[in-house]
Amino acid sequence: MKHIELPGLKQGVSQLIMGSDYFAPEVYELVRANLDAFVAIGGNTIDTAYIYSGGKSEQAIGMWMEERKNRDSINVWTKGGHPHNGVPQVNKKAIYDEMMISLERLRTDYIDVYALHRDDLNVPVGEIVEILNEHIEAGRIRTFGGSNWTTARLQEANEYAAAHGLRGFEFSSPNLSLGKAQEPYWADCISVDEASLAWHENSGLPIFSWSSQARGFFTGRFTKDDRSDADLVRVFYNDDNWERYYRAEELGKKKGYSTIQIALAYVLNQSFPTAAIIGARNEAEMKSCQEATSIALTPEEIKWLDLRTR
Repeated sequence: MKHIELPGLKQGVSQLIMGSDYFAPEVYELVRANLDAFVAIGGNTIDTAYIYSGGKSEQAIGMWMEERKNRDSINVWTKGGHPHNGVPQVNKKAIYDEMMISLERLRTDYIDVYALHRDDLNVPVGEIVEILNEHIEAGRIRTFGGSNWTTARLQEANEYAAAHGLRGFEFSSPNLSLGKAQEPYWADCISVDEASLAWHENSGLPIFSWSSQARGFFTGRFTKDDRSDADLVRVFYNDDNWERYYRAEELGKKKGYSTIQIALAYVLNQSFPTAAIIGARNEAEMKSCQEATSIALTPEEIKWLDLRTR
């Protein structure tokens, strides 16, 4: 499995990142089994957040790392700064308070990969860069990025960092998938559009994509007439996405892979570094994701899947 090198990390971020929004001590046997299986296919990075499962996700990951004694070989990626009851939490005190709680839950004294779950446009971006650099200097985090940040703010942040001799945002985590969201899945979430894709192609800033497989749109479980999943219908059901589905299905048959594997390969074969958060919960799903990492797509195939060529 390929890895993405980031400043400050002992090892690069694996192209597949294990999602953990359902992790909790109450289902620790499932957590252990899935994390063991993830490591077995070459994964080394786990995505979590201060808010996931009310903090139980971080707790379960901390339990597993302590049990397996593998902290040095795992990249823990956690996030803070998610709005609380509609109130932004992107400020010095809130970031510090949440980070210290996350460290305690994770049973560690540093976070490999840190991201702000949201932006707050009312806070000058330079102030945010300064805050995050303080945590870098204190050794609490090793690299940082933004989750659901616009490319305009990422650009502004990194220009400020460069002008002041500071570390900038070293990755972004929006939704990048073959299925294009026609409206946000959750409020204030960012999905990659044509303009932001071009920005990443030009800047080379890595993307760690959430909902990289479009919430299951490409699994084959759904049809145009099946409208049982209201959120999936609201976000992904349109003629263009169904055409993308059919093209992924066609290309998969030619290459000997499933439609969902081609959709995952689309994310992993961009012209700039990309990783995908996966939600595999059993051996078959984990194997499917692993196989997708070996699929090579040409730039022409990427454009064809994405309807940029006919």
